[in-house]
Amino acid sequence: MTSGARHLLIDAGNSRVKWAMVEADGTQIAGGALAHGGADQTQWATEGATQWANLPAPRGAWLSNVAGDAAGERIAALVDAQWPHLPLTTIRAREQQCGVTNAYTTPHALGSDRWAGMIGAHAAFPGEHLLIATFGTATTLEALRADGRFVGGLIAPGWTLMMRSLGEHTAQLPTLDANAARGLLASSADKQDATRRGPFFATDTPRSLSAGCTLAQAGLVERTWRDLTDEWQVPVRLVVGGGAADEVASALKVPHTRHDSLVLSGLALIASERASEHGV
Repeated sequence: MTSGARHLLIDAGNSRVKWAMVEADGTQIAGGALAHGGADQTQWATEGATQWANLPAPRGAWLSNVAGDAAGERIAALVDAQWPHLPLTTIRAREQQCGVTNAYTTPHALGSDRWAGMIGAHAAFPGEHLLIATFGTATTLEALRADGRFVGGLIAPGWTLMMRSLGEHTAQLPTLDANAARGLLASSADKQDATRRGPFFATDTPRSLSAGCTLAQAGLVERTWRDLTDEWQVPVRLVVGGGAADEVASALKVPHTRHDSLVLSGLALIASERASEHGV
């Protein structure tokens, strides 16, 4: 396999940047993640350069970016510093691509991460009707028919954002970050009856807040999955992923499948399709 057949895939979300280097057939040869870095962009660039230091040169880079123009510029600079003049393609949702058809009224308005994730899911679970739940800064839900038709979706505040909002907009509730909330959920689980699954009624405010937001996320997903199954009258696979998937999945009481690399998988398929179109 020549170095020119490889692709660098980058998924820039609101909280972090995930990346993978893959061969032309989608086989991953390296991967990692970077925090966005805040004010210390020098440290961010150094960490990125360190992660990419020993990688072979790819044919091109493919980026899904929902983190904004400034993040896109930083990523482009990092790629160019490592591989000068490497082609970098920032994807956007389209009307149709890689077997998935977009039902959005304005197809390009759909987030590129959601689009790439649906392409990855459609390939990962061929012939199945899907509900894709991603628990990031926002919680997103996509309903995807087995034939690749995306019929629509939902967007809600993510698990961490929900907790932060309560802390910032109420006088007497604490502001919990994800690490604190995870610790509270874990300690609550240790005290519960072994037959009980997930968070339940709590006896202090921080645990009440973390459990309530977790159950709110789980309730949204369960309600959507049941409504979709009733409407379509077929089995629907619930696929979950994202930074808060562990916490929310612990509270789900419906069958579900974990998959944490749908966006990168979709980017690999997009890159492969484009290469085939150009005869590479």
